[in-house]
Amino acid sequence: MEAIARLNDVPTSTRKMRLVADLVRGKRVGHALSILRYTPNHGAIKLEKLLLSAVANWQAKNPDEKLEDADLYIKTIMVDGGRMLKRLRPAPQGRAHRIRKRSNHVTLIVDSVSDGVTADVVESTENVN
Repeated sequence: MEAIARLNDVPTSTRKMRLVADLVRGKRVGHALSILRYTPNHGAIKLEKLLLSAVANWQAKNPDEKLEDADLYIKTIMVDGGRMLKRLRPAPQGRAHRIRKRSNHVTLIVDSVSDGVTADVVESTENVN
């Protein structure tokens, strides 16, 4: 059974957040947490907290199963553009330049490996990266 966690209006551009999200897409939860812990990007801190929230949501949905026996992996991670704050910065000769402060929305879905087919897919993605 899968669990979903969402994070809205993260004050980082979608391009920077997608770079971090691509590092952990399809990985097992323990491996993904260790990757995020030692990644120096600012988005890694936010994604680590989001992943822990998704695991907690999974535990709330499945109180009778143990986390160690579940063998969780990141099924889906999506980074979409959020709202954009538009600001003005003074420029030479009385002009003004527009500054776009971008944000994003992250959706993360965690699932347990129960089928042999999905286990093979997860293992093959871990061996490639």
